[in-house]
Amino acid sequence: MTSVMIDTGNYIAAKAAVMCKPDVVAAYPITPQTTLVEGIANYVGTGEFKGEYICVESEHSAMAACIGASSTGVRTFTGTSSHGLLLMHEMLHWAALARLPVIMCNINRVIGPGWNIWTDENDSISQRDTGWLQFYCSSNQEIFDTVIQAFKLGEHEKVSLPVMISYNAFILSHTSMPVYVPDQKDVDNFVKKRIPKWKLEVENPITFGNIILPHEYELVRKEMQEAQENALKLIPEIAKEWKKKFGRFHGDLLEFYKCEGAEYILLSMGAIGAESKVAIDNLQKEGYKIGLARVRVIRPFPIEEIVKLGKKADLIVIDRNISVGMEGALFSEVKSSLYGKTDAKVHGFIAGLGGKDVTFGDIETMCKKAMKGKTKDHQVWYGLEEV
Repeated sequence: MTSVMIDTGNYIAAKAAVMCKPDVVAAYPITPQTTLVEGIANYVGTGEFKGEYICVESEHSAMAACIGASSTGVRTFTGTSSHGLLLMHEMLHWAALARLPVIMCNINRVIGPGWNIWTDENDSISQRDTGWLQFYCSSNQEIFDTVIQAFKLGEHEKVSLPVMISYNAFILSHTSMPVYVPDQKDVDNFVKKRIPKWKLEVENPITFGNIILPHEYELVRKEMQEAQENALKLIPEIAKEWKKKFGRFHGDLLEFYKCEGAEYILLSMGAIGAESKVAIDNLQKEGYKIGLARVRVIRPFPIEEIVKLGKKADLIVIDRNISVGMEGALFSEVKSSLYGKTDAKVHGFIAGLGGKDVTFGDIETMCKKAMKGKTKDHQVWYGLEEV
């Protein structure tokens, strides 16, 4: 039987993680992630979480603890944000190269200085090349459902990679919404027990991650790439299985909204993606032929789906991040995917950095500028540059 839980994104993530029965949770607080690991600590107190809850001295140590535990074949979970994620950077590579399915929530927060606890995506975007799968959520229900699906995905024998579930600071992490929570036995049947591809055992000692020669190292990287490509196929399958069992669907690699007959498609992520639905409704009422494709997964990147969109419509991209010296990450990824495959025009905007609010009115304004041909060739900083 399904119950309803009304709580913040962080506490919802904690509930989802605990229902997947991780054997080890490594915890270190950082605003705005603190209430996530606090929520799991509360489940320790009530007895609902029966695994090992390890309070460590830093985020680097949190990931190291998860790596050590995952190497023994058990299920692991942690959470972080912003500078905490950056402190983990070395160990993020280690977890991926060791093919360890550590699951982690990252609450998107600004990188300082100057110090700012609000949201943008520069923390997780800067980790694109570590080998982690990356999801971006737009509601508390999606956070809950995606955390559980992430365990099934990351631990799949054809993937065996760590998974990062990102969602916006405060907009979701500290905002309460109602969430449907299935019975524990149904989650158990969905996730199943982890079967590791390799593990460290006292009775059967081996070494792992030791000296590796160039040719073998290149093969390791190639296998990681193949695992990401496998995830491209498995993410939709797992999302459909979840829909069949629990009746909820947030899209798979992308979520499509009112794209039929569209001459323009808006691409956005996270909370801006949710706000974009209101903008699309209003724009369609005004007669604009525009739809939304909310990007849920940026690693692996859904190249084929983006190309299909580019063959039907021109694209408008809103980034809540900036690769300094280039442009927004999603804008670059979209253009790279389309190169030589379609004649679609791609219009880009950067908006909402530092937690600056991006309303549906702002989104409508950006879309109208693009559709009326008022954007320049480069990506526009919305609100900071006349176009």
